[in-house]
Amino acid sequence: MKRFYSTWVFSLAFIAHSMGWGQTGHRVIGQIAEWHLNDKAASRIENILGPESLAMVANWMDEVRSDRRYDHLNTWHYLTVEENGNYNPEIQEKDGDAFAKTKDIIQALKSGQLDPKRELEYLKMLVHLVGDLHQPLHVGKGDDRGGNDIKVTFFDQNTNLHSVWDSKVIDGKNLSYTELSTHLNRRATKQLVFSLQSASMEDWLQEAVALRPVIYDLPKNGGLSYEFVYKTYPVMEERLLAGGIRLAGILNDIYG
Repeated sequence: MKRFYSTWVFSLAFIAHSMGWGQTGHRVIGQIAEWHLNDKAASRIENILGPESLAMVANWMDEVRSDRRYDHLNTWHYLTVEENGNYNPEIQEKDGDAFAKTKDIIQALKSGQLDPKRELEYLKMLVHLVGDLHQPLHVGKGDDRGGNDIKVTFFDQNTNLHSVWDSKVIDGKNLSYTELSTHLNRRATKQLVFSLQSASMEDWLQEAVALRPVIYDLPKNGGLSYEFVYKTYPVMEERLLAGGIRLAGILNDIYG
């Protein structure tokens, strides 16, 4: 995936707005997941996290970017998927990508062979990576560093497309993560939960690719404001809800 993010490892390390979903979005996914855990999974996860919650550990993987011991995680936040929507390991970063590493982490947690410190870290990673996989610009098309190279203005402020999708639209709603989580979770019918949790991780990639026409439907002058928010915010809400419900399904499978 070098042609997707040849320098993104460095830009993400220092530019907060390049982190998938921003703090609010990741916490929303963690909170929704917590509400959909079965009793056994909830109890076991509480024993692992102690006083923390899924919402409050959801940004750990971004926070440890300041610690050089975790540099190997830098490429795990994203992947390249071409227009056919299929995962191709040959075009990914050599140090790992979001799709493959999420699968590895799930299997490691299922094994029950991890020491407590590693299990805690892997659980935090899983919460974050499921979120990243539901931010469509972290499932990149290979030529614009996940929208970081697409310069736009958002209500007359210079920025880039990635930042707008990560946080600017969501933060512009002025909702706390608990308010947004509560709002979205009201839609979580049994039928929707079943449908979302029945999808495979490969399906998630197909969904991201299918959203590209919406993501890249930009005015020629790159000026984004109310019309863009009106068009894209419902998509962002759907992605956050899907991420939270699917994370719960994975955790119930591992710990329930």
